[in-house]
Amino acid sequence: MEQYYGTGRRKAAVARVFLRPGAGRIVVNGKEFQDYFRGILVGVQALEPLKVTGTAGRYDALITVKGGGPSGQADAIKLGVARALVAANPEFRARLKPGGYLTRDAREVERKKYGLRKARRAPQYSKR
Repeated sequence: MEQYYGTGRRKAAVARVFLRPGAGRIVVNGKEFQDYFRGILVGVQALEPLKVTGTAGRYDALITVKGGGPSGQADAIKLGVARALVAANPEFRARLKPGGYLTRDAREVERKKYGLRKARRAPQYSKR
């Protein structure tokens, strides 16, 4: 049975995406996609690479994702799906690259520094 794999990362989230030819069933951590991203709009964006390439109902996706929050996980899934699609058919690269689906968003949370309230926020200055 043929299977295509893609790893997606975003913030603290890591997604492993396995695409197999099928009816379009998407399972995330053992749950249906709609149940996993219940009421979250970013969840819909995670499947955009399938829509862009026109393969929305042609592949089943088995996804495991850990770390981060819903937004980071959805973006990690989006990158993983895009990479798996390129593994399945290298011609999809021309359609995915201009949309930015193959670019890893490297922005991470900056660490908190001592003497400051947050990463850069200094305590309020008091003249007296």
